Amino acid sequence: SAPIQTTSTLYERGFENIMKRQNKEQVPPPAVEPKKPGNKKQPKKVATLPNQNQKQGRFRSLEEALKALDVAALQKELDKSQSMFSGNPSIWLKDLASYLNYKLQAPLSEPTLSQHTHDYPYSLVSRELRGIIRGLLAKAAGSLELFFDHCLFTMLQELDKTPGESLHGYRICIQAILQDKPKIATANLGKFLELLRSHQSRPAKCLTIMWALGQAGFANLTEGLKVRLGIMLPVLGIKSLSPFAITYLDRLLLMHPILTKGFGMIGPKDFFPLLDFAYMPNNSLTPSLQEQLCQLYPRLKVLAFRAKPDSTLHTYFPSFLSRATPSCPPEMKKELLSSLTECLTVDPLSASVWRQLYPKHLSQSRQVGLLLEHLLSSWEQIPKKVQKSLQETIQSLKLTNQELLRKGSGNNQDVVTCDMACKGLLQQAQGPWLPWTRLLLLLLVFAVGFLCHDLRSHSSFQASLTGRLLRTSGFLPASQQACAKLYSYSLQGYSWLEETLPVWGSHLLTMVRPSLQLAWAHTNATV
Repeated sequence: SAPIQTTSTLYERGFENIMKRQNKEQVPPPAVEPKKPGNKKQPKKVATLPNQNQKQGRFRSLEEALKALDVAALQKELDKSQSMFSGNPSIWLKDLASYLNYKLQAPLSEPTLSQHTHDYPYSLVSRELRGIIRGLLAKAAGSLELFFDHCLFTMLQELDKTPGESLHGYRICIQAILQDKPKIATANLGKFLELLRSHQSRPAKCLTIMWALGQAGFANLTEGLKVRLGIMLPVLGIKSLSPFAITYLDRLLLMHPILTKGFGMIGPKDFFPLLDFAYMPNNSLTPSLQEQLCQLYPRLKVLAFRAKPDSTLHTYFPSFLSRATPSCPPEMKKELLSSLTECLTVDPLSASVWRQLYPKHLSQSRQVGLLLEHLLSSWEQIPKKVQKSLQETIQSLKLTNQELLRKGSGNNQDVVTCDMACKGLLQQAQGPWLPWTRLLLLLLVFAVGFLCHDLRSHSSFQASLTGRLLRTSGFLPASQQACAKLYSYSLQGYSWLEETLPVWGSHLLTMVRPSLQLAWAHTNATV
């Protein structure tokens, strides 16, 4: 796109110097401006104005400059501009910026104002001056986008001058615009990214552009994330720009602790470069910046994952899996395995993606082996309803492993490792009932053996350890009563069997006797 264009204003440096060359659109209508003979002098009002080369004196601080600013004089000049150019609000806005910047000449600050609060210098503006600025912005609402471009481009031009003017007036105007209309900065980020790249060899200009666009984020998290991803992420890694890019992200997330409005703004394309910068060693970030990004990473992960986790996490799964290698740093490996488990647990489609990836990408067998071992060690923490689908996935991988081993495809050692992990997981998935059954049976056999040995050693129940223990504990009477009842019921049962068994036995014998006799005769004949 074309570079940002600006037009001249009627006044330069706060309405106090008439420009040498007037823009045609700024010439007042003939009826308003009376004709004057060429040999006459200028009116006193104009003659007393400072000449074009005279500069406003610098103040010791911006606070001092703002206190000295005559707000009534500013309002008078703005009224004059609106009267003379009633149909051109862009001129009113440019005159406002020029006046403020000329009057607020204070010591220069570094481009990002990192030593001040996020809303500096607008935070120093009085309520009366804010009212004038906001009122004019409201009157010229249709020209705000062009005005933002004008302020930014004029700031860049001033940076080429030695010494240039301080830029407090333009900064105040930019902050006032984006406080109410943050989307003005993000409406065409591609244009500003090209502008940033065109000044890549001038860090001061790049930081000025980043600062100006970043003001949108302090009013709106969504717009701030657009700036962070569209402008600052592409330059992350450039030594002179990375500190501000990370500091801005820190300030942005600190300003908006409730992240719900930013859900869905970060996708896989934006998330994984941030993950790599945070965890990969020997990248272009300094250790301190990398540590700072690591501290911000959990909140970035929330922004990326929490939009619709049950239907989007499977899109992150392949990139997580490809990074989970045995050689990756321990902290990164821990984060990758945790994220892979979360994908499998929350989004059912992640398991399908895993099944599709494994046979097609044999080079990922090591990554799969790491994930399987992690699942085996954390199986009990996985919800029961998820374990079933994972069990099906692991069974599918096990069959694939066996087929690969038969064909001799891939690295056999990696496949064997995966196969062993699959078997361990499947055994874990069968549940704990079998070990408990064996344990109870073992305890029962031990108890019966001990009781038999005790009775044989002491020749009677009364003298045995079991008998003495029951007697001293008071359980013996109860156990004797229980034994008596058991004996009584046993006798009754025996009597019932004695009565009914012969009847049923004779009836059964009557029914099967012919068949038995025939079988017996056939056997004798054969022998």
